[in-house]
Amino acid sequence: MNLSDKALLVQLNISQWTARKYDKRVTEQVAAQNGTTMAAGRYNKSLLPLNDYLAHVHQKASAIRQRYYANTLPWGLDGTQMLPSANYLAFMTEFRKEKSLWEQLVSDFVDNYSTLKRNAQTVLGKMYNEADYPSETDIAGRFRMDLAVMPVPSTDFRVSLSDGELTRLQADIEKRLQDASASAMKDVWQRLYDRVQHMAERLSDPTAVFRDSMVDNARELCALLPRLNFADDPNLEAMRNEVEARLTSHHPDSLRNNSLVRSSAAADAKQIMDKMSVFMGGL
Repeated sequence: MNLSDKALLVQLNISQWTARKYDKRVTEQVAAQNGTTMAAGRYNKSLLPLNDYLAHVHQKASAIRQRYYANTLPWGLDGTQMLPSANYLAFMTEFRKEKSLWEQLVSDFVDNYSTLKRNAQTVLGKMYNEADYPSETDIAGRFRMDLAVMPVPSTDFRVSLSDGELTRLQADIEKRLQDASASAMKDVWQRLYDRVQHMAERLSDPTAVFRDSMVDNARELCALLPRLNFADDPNLEAMRNEVEARLTSHHPDSLRNNSLVRSSAAADAKQIMDKMSVFMGGL
């Protein structure tokens, strides 16, 4: 399998203004009032308290980052993930939509920035310091979101090295690609196993409470797995089909209210885990 034909590398970069600032003066005051030293704690003040505009920006960014990791696989470099080619179109379509929503939330915040600063001056009182805040012309530049897309490195390249050194270098790169591919597939298997394990644990205890998301999350993962299975692993696809047929086909209310359905699903989950363990032992 030529990995460069099956996947791309992606790197998500998000920068945001946190609107939080360490206040040394207040930290000194708190330490003095409590008879301790500044080493006992730090006072980090919220520069724009009691507002939802910035909170919504941060929440959307967090959701985008979570979806980024859910739709990609580990590559081995900090921040860089593998995006299977089969998942490229669906992922990029969703990412562009979510990024646009994030940019609109940033725009709403920037439009209200001057008002939020005035409100903060009232709330913070003596803790307000104009120097803590970016200017109104600079604040928009504190927010940026970018997704870099790069090809997976190939072992077919030409450099000015001796034949022996070139052979060793190519072998090393090929080994790294194989290791990265194996690690990524192990991650896919582990995601499915973790979902099944969670269902097995909750369903095997008749008194355990669970949310609809237990089933919904497993169902969502099963829908995503065909696009993450870049190695076209038939065993993974078989296990995914079993999870869909024997576990996610149940409505959460049926699992809660029908003890027979619940115990049967718990047994199915345990059986699927045992099957998966055999395959995962070789990963």
